[in-house]
Amino acid sequence: MPPTPPLLEVTQPDLSAYRQGNTGVDYVHRFESGQSGPHVLINALTHGNEICGMVAATHLLDSGVRPKIGTLTVSFAHVEAYNAFDPAQPFENRQLVHNLNRVWSDEWLDGPEDSPELRRARELRPVVAAADHILDIHSTSQPVAPFWVYPAFARNTAVALAIGRPPIHLLMPKGLGSGTPLIQHGRHGEDESPAGAAMVVECGQHFLQATADLATVVSLDFLAHFGLIERDPATPAPGPQQRFELLETRMVKTEEFRFARPLLGFEVFAKGELIATDGTEEIRAPCDDCTVLMPARVPIVGREAVYLTRPL
Repeated sequence: MPPTPPLLEVTQPDLSAYRQGNTGVDYVHRFESGQSGPHVLINALTHGNEICGMVAATHLLDSGVRPKIGTLTVSFAHVEAYNAFDPAQPFENRQLVHNLNRVWSDEWLDGPEDSPELRRARELRPVVAAADHILDIHSTSQPVAPFWVYPAFARNTAVALAIGRPPIHLLMPKGLGSGTPLIQHGRHGEDESPAGAAMVVECGQHFLQATADLATVVSLDFLAHFGLIERDPATPAPGPQQRFELLETRMVKTEEFRFARPLLGFEVFAKGELIATDGTEEIRAPCDDCTVLMPARVPIVGREAVYLTRPL
């Protein structure tokens, strides 16, 4: 049976009013306080249908959030994909050709290939490189608990633990294994680099109001953590945290890819238990308590099938 169509609680307004920024790059807005402090980038719409980031970014711009120290940059990454949204096929405009969140290596950015995503990444390259700290806002196809995703560098872990929401973390000790995400571009992908924190927050299912609400509060939390705005006194203290380590990213290799049972995310498998088959290949849990994240809603050859993780 085909997946059930999602409930579209959040609408997609026209973003053309935000096109003219002040950086020379469309849909990028920068505010300098005139006081010394870090440069923080809040980035939305790395994927065209992950609209919670759009809600957070427009909130920052429309409500007049401005830094009291340092510099704030707010960007809408892939507006071309966002504009391709079709409510009858709301998952189809994640990307147009390439995954914009896998092309941030010199090999791709300096290479000969061309696509809407590569053109946009090349435009955004100096924007990303200029930031000390990066929050890249994402959402998930399935309605699962929100979570952080970040390279397993101490500087990222410290920020996620201090902010405390969402309380679930996915640490990547060796990267994604399926390309280079925006948060690992250049110095942000180096453990010993003097770069600041660079993190993804997965806020929940794409089209839910609660997802957009979380994206907004995490953006404000992130800015407050680095002192750009005052911390909301009503912000709850961090509670218990749950961390997972990425072991493998499995890709879809054949049209015959099938999960052994329906998965949403955070299901747990015993060592050796069958998770999926991909043609004649079996994908089995590499350890006890193997927890699957981001299982593909509809497997597509050449894209990620599932992340295999273990609890820390």
